[in-house]
Amino acid sequence: MPSPFDNPAIRYGLPLVSASVVAAVAFLFLEGTVRYVALGIAVLEVVVAPQILKQAAANA
Repeated sequence: MPSPFDNPAIRYGLPLVSASVVAAVAFLFLEGTVRYVALGIAVLEVVVAPQILKQAAANA
């Protein structure tokens, strides 16, 4: 049975959704340096998480 992470839409969609939630929380509830740290985490998630999920699909 193939892994769901073989599909690029899943691999890029999941991190995009969670990063958008983090960004929304950062803009709505946080301020100052904490906001920028949260936005940096969201960007890092969009960049790194698909690579990790691709590796997980390859090892499954």
